[in-house]
Amino acid sequence: MPIKNDKNKEIISTKGLWAGDPHAPVSMVFYGDYESEECAKVHRVMMKLLESHGKKVRLNYRHFPMTQIHQHAHKAAEAAVAAAQEGKFWEMHNLLYAHNRRLGAISLREYAREVGVTSKNFLPDLVESKYGWTVRTDLLEALDKGIRSVPTLYINGEVYDGRLSQPEISKAIDSACSEVKRKRA
Repeated sequence: MPIKNDKNKEIISTKGLWAGDPHAPVSMVFYGDYESEECAKVHRVMMKLLESHGKKVRLNYRHFPMTQIHQHAHKAAEAAVAAAQEGKFWEMHNLLYAHNRRLGAISLREYAREVGVTSKNFLPDLVESKYGWTVRTDLLEALDKGIRSVPTLYINGEVYDGRLSQPEISKAIDSACSEVKRKRA
């Protein structure tokens, strides 16, 4: 069931936000935490793979803030969802990973301005946790899938359990692409 905000307007969640070719044969879903160094490394790999694999791959990001060890991860995820409401999710997402050691409320507001978020309620919405349930929905779905830590990557609906390096994921993308072609033939 879609989450509604106080004006009964549907909140745009990350579930439908994809980077890359919408018709790509390979779909990757990356569960991550903005404050995690390991997730930041995998994020950089994902961006390179999107660039190098062109029309072969698309990427979706889901939130899995590990709040027990990262006190700013949940609010950073909420900030990304807030930016998504203005079509600025990927810009905010990239900035959060670029500055994953500086994710306090004032920094989040600066990043929102930098990416072009115009809402005057950005900071009040963060304080009120307006997008908290949207982030929590990603987290609960991940837990239902058995995810217990991040980074976690799915390729065409299957858990990827190899090394999270560009060469290894690239091989998995090529393999998934071949498999899709075989099924279509």
